Amino acid sequence: MGRFPTVPIRPMFPLGSVLLPGMVLPLHVFEERYRAMVRDCLAAEREFGVALIERGSEVGGGDIRAMAGTIAEIAQAEEFEDGRWGVIAIGTRRVRITEWLPDDLYPRAVVEDWPDPDGGASEDVVAAYAQQVAALRRVLAMAVELGMEGSPMVELSDDPGLGTFQIAVLGPFGSLDRQRVLAAPGPAERLVLLEDMLADQDLMLSARLADG
Repeated sequence: MGRFPTVPIRPMFPLGSVLLPGMVLPLHVFEERYRAMVRDCLAAEREFGVALIERGSEVGGGDIRAMAGTIAEIAQAEEFEDGRWGVIAIGTRRVRITEWLPDDLYPRAVVEDWPDPDGGASEDVVAAYAQQVAALRRVLAMAVELGMEGSPMVELSDDPGLGTFQIAVLGPFGSLDRQRVLAAPGPAERLVLLEDMLADQDLMLSARLADG
């Protein structure tokens, strides 16, 4: 049996980057407390939460951690001879963090699942999603032309709920922008943010191409 109680307390891995649902997270785990966390996760539900460090450094304490995060499920885990772990996890669902608990060997928090609002995607949302998929491909095509990594030939979900997160993963965005997308109430609100973010990238990349 694992160490986790039935109340919604999850082990947490604060990071300087954002994990979004559907995103792959490779981790090299070398700190002893997080080695213990991996062992506990593997003995229980194979899940832990990931939250952005918005300010400060997790090492030594005093950091400011986001109150919206993503549950990661361990897909692969390998322990090396010196005790380090190589972990591949997948972001599965987003959560609200209602309380950060005192770090007991490793960070923990009380969380609650945060699904999108019920009702499915409206025709307006589906249409707006198609527009932003096209905008993403244009941005990625310009990025490739400038010698940046990536490809405009990406396959995205037909579901705007998951697809809006995929756009945020694939687009050339920073952690704070991705955190804003994660914390938006639903697909419609995410699309509003993504439209502005992609428009900014389009403008910047177009200017770089024009300058040669």
